[in-house]
Amino acid sequence: MNRGYEGTVAAPYESTSAGIKDRQGTLARLMIAPAIAYIVALIGIPFVMAILYSLSDVTTGDPSVDLVGLRNYREVFNDPVFRLSLKNTCLFALVSQTLVIVLSRILATLLMKEFRGKWLARFLVMLPWTAPIALGTIGWLWMLDSIFSPIDWLFRRAGLLGAPGDLLGPMTNLYWLGEPVLAMASVIFVHVWRLLPLATVIQLAGLSSISKEILEAAEVDGAAGWRKTLEITIPLTLPIIGIAFLFGLVFTFTDMTVVYVLTRGGPVHSTQVLSTWTFFKGIEGGDLAQGAAISLFLFPVLAGVAALLLRMARRAEVT
Repeated sequence: MNRGYEGTVAAPYESTSAGIKDRQGTLARLMIAPAIAYIVALIGIPFVMAILYSLSDVTTGDPSVDLVGLRNYREVFNDPVFRLSLKNTCLFALVSQTLVIVLSRILATLLMKEFRGKWLARFLVMLPWTAPIALGTIGWLWMLDSIFSPIDWLFRRAGLLGAPGDLLGPMTNLYWLGEPVLAMASVIFVHVWRLLPLATVIQLAGLSSISKEILEAAEVDGAAGWRKTLEITIPLTLPIIGIAFLFGLVFTFTDMTVVYVLTRGGPVHSTQVLSTWTFFKGIEGGDLAQGAAISLFLFPVLAGVAALLLRMARRAEVT
């Protein structure tokens, strides 16, 4: 009787325990719940508040939320600085990410080869990514100084700057952050320097995943050099390239550190981008409603770009 009783008690307990372990859907929901809660708390709620603020007249002086419809969006569209910021943002993002993808591909290909001091080269490539963002940008702020720039000093020593007939002109300094074209070029250069390590690591992972048998078979068939790159490695790593481009594009559109530290949008808003203009308008200017409207403007664009790139990467992967 006791043995039978124990059997009747133990069987349901074991069955219940095994049933919970076998419910993969329930376990999956429990495992992903913390991530969902994190996204909702730190992204979802602020996003909903930004939408609400953009439809109101809230300011730092008057925090009451009074709905005004689409008035803020109309005022933003009529703002010439906003239109210039939108143009600069697209230029800044597309040029910098094109350079990042091309340069990271070259670096990744070189780092795949065996050579002496390879560990040092990888360390130097990763160094800009490991350094604090603001600290690295402040270092470039000193190197691009209008008077004491060591880059200008090197150009003068090389005979490229500072005398009539020199390649870069007779002036003693180039004023990197004082001329609109040079300021935009400087911002793009520093941003490329900052994102290049991450893109290189992503491309290294893609190149490492290619089977050696495929590469050896391609070489046997006569594919070498640029032909192997264009017909074998790039098509096989196209999903990885798409992900690297996507991350860099979204990061560039939403980041303001480089522009804020180097130029603060100057000279005369020539390097102003949407992220910095949002900060100046909404935080420093106190107009939270218009700041929220500016920050939300690129959301559908970024969502569309992300969906398109992920779809392209998926098709390339399936192919």
